[in-house]
Amino acid sequence: MKVIGFAGYSGAGKTTLVERLIPALKLHGLRVSVVKHAHHKFDIDHPGKDTYRHREAGAFEVVVASDKRLALIREFERPTHLDVHQLVAELDAGVDWVLVEGFKHSDLRKIEIWRAAAEGEAPRPARYVDDKFIDAIATDEPRSLPLPTDLPIFDLDDVDGIVAWLLLNAERFDYKVKHHG
Repeated sequence: MKVIGFAGYSGAGKTTLVERLIPALKLHGLRVSVVKHAHHKFDIDHPGKDTYRHREAGAFEVVVASDKRLALIREFERPTHLDVHQLVAELDAGVDWVLVEGFKHSDLRKIEIWRAAAEGEAPRPARYVDDKFIDAIATDEPRSLPLPTDLPIFDLDDVDGIVAWLLLNAERFDYKVKHHG
């Protein structure tokens, strides 16, 4: 399993890039999973549905499955902060690539998504300056990067170039299982 993170500020284009990378990797015959950091009160379940009724009745976990998909909904009794490694551990071990969106402070190899500031906006700091886990940058404006770098720099729209780079450097992204004590 290969794992690559995508880090950047909200609105920088992480979701769009990940969304475009999935089919591009699948064209190479690869199975792709995604781990996404969400806000506190997200929900994928809806009032009136059987799974929602089971959760409301107090079930800790509800698994719903068909011949097309499986969903696991786990309801934490108190706020629980899972790290990215615990979430990757939940995935099918047979997946080829895991694209991780968010978790910018993790110890995963990452591509930074960086956009130049809009006119009148203060420039946002870049993570690659201080984060040793940033391996490449995808940006809309390479000339506006705050500091020079030897890291590979891709245009945000260069999905084929990013996929080619990921595949060429695949060993770098081999996932090492983290054990929690």
